[in-house]
Amino acid sequence: MKTQERYKRLVKLLFSLVLTGLLTAIYAFVWTYYFNEKMLQAPFFRRGNWMMICLYGVLLVFFMKTYGGYKVGYLKKGNLIYSQILSVVFLNTFTYFQIAVLDKRFYSPTVLVLMTLADAAAIVIWTMIYEQIYIWMYPPRRMLMVYGDRSDYHLMEKMNAREDKYEIKDMMSYRQGFEQFKDRVKGFDGVIVGDMPSHDRNLILKYCFEHGIRTYAVPKVSDILLRSSDELTLFDSPLLLSRNGGLSIEQEFMKRTMDVVLSFAAAMITLPFFAVIGAAIKLTDGGPVFYKQVRLTKDRKEFEIYKFRTMIQNAEAESGARLASEKDPRILPVGRFLRATRLDELPQIYNILKGDMSIVGPRPERPELAAEIEAEIPEFRYRLKVKAGLTGYAQVYGKYNTTSYDKLKLDLTYIRNYSILLDLKLIIMTPKIMFMKESTEGVKQ
Repeated sequence: MKTQERYKRLVKLLFSLVLTGLLTAIYAFVWTYYFNEKMLQAPFFRRGNWMMICLYGVLLVFFMKTYGGYKVGYLKKGNLIYSQILSVVFLNTFTYFQIAVLDKRFYSPTVLVLMTLADAAAIVIWTMIYEQIYIWMYPPRRMLMVYGDRSDYHLMEKMNAREDKYEIKDMMSYRQGFEQFKDRVKGFDGVIVGDMPSHDRNLILKYCFEHGIRTYAVPKVSDILLRSSDELTLFDSPLLLSRNGGLSIEQEFMKRTMDVVLSFAAAMITLPFFAVIGAAIKLTDGGPVFYKQVRLTKDRKEFEIYKFRTMIQNAEAESGARLASEKDPRILPVGRFLRATRLDELPQIYNILKGDMSIVGPRPERPELAAEIEAEIPEFRYRLKVKAGLTGYAQVYGKYNTTSYDKLKLDLTYIRNYSILLDLKLIIMTPKIMFMKESTEGVKQ
């Protein structure tokens, strides 16, 4: 197993190279024998054709890496195929307009639609075949889970959901002692280290490092703060500098500029969506189209968030403030679609224009729910060092029902590693999660 592990990167690279080659070859055929021959402007010759094909290949790699299309052995098979198809849909749409600009006219999209279908067929066939080869070469790892005092059940549930990658064969509490851990860990491919006191965790991590045992550790809030600190070499003793001041003035200026420009453009583009969605909600029960609710943003400032109404009128009159659950009877039929696609959050464009929110940032919580969470997790307020966002790190990499503690760690990862490029990456990745059911499913009852 360890010998094969050395070649895993090469195995994944082979998958990516063949997939990229297949899709680029399909485009090369369509471009050379259809578009290039029909161009009214001067057709391209050898170097021009190679330039167009190489440009397609470069953009394909960009979209695949952005949406995770190359993550064989990492994403679930369905998610992997979805990521790949989404990548080629966006790329082929871009290519259609690119060709239209080059030839100064619009072609019938039929050929590019057929090309996209051919891409999808190639993706499904190659990925299904390669997944079977990959699983045969790299069977699921046999794991020992060492859990802490904080419940790690949700982590165990998630690991078990990836039975193609992990098999939790044994479990023990860190309280059973380090000596018992050393006896139990023999014969396992890896160790899952839960949320436990630093001293006990350090013993396990150092032992595993010394003996070449793979570890999957649950990070603490302090780990995220340290990991994103700057290294100082002023002395012969290593130091980590954590400034803890939130975003700099230049970062805030650039972020606000991007918010205004993009949200204004989005407000213009989405006007037809507002009309259709508003009519659908109004025809459902005759109630108001929009819903306003008090939320928290930077420095605990309260503001009224705008959303399309997805629940019955006065939904919390009896239940009080609570998150929507799976199959929540309060949700309207049209509301289920809006929540599944996250279109219910479109009106927040105007919150961004007003300056209450940013395009990217932590999800804005309700004051009463935030107070409940902070009573159990005091560090939850750290999220308020930046403005709340329409999309964000926790929204892209987490789910609606991700635990509050995990949302906090995801949001802190964003705050501590902030850059304009990270914002742009999260904006580009947002369309992928809009149609993923697991990203919008409600909390368990």
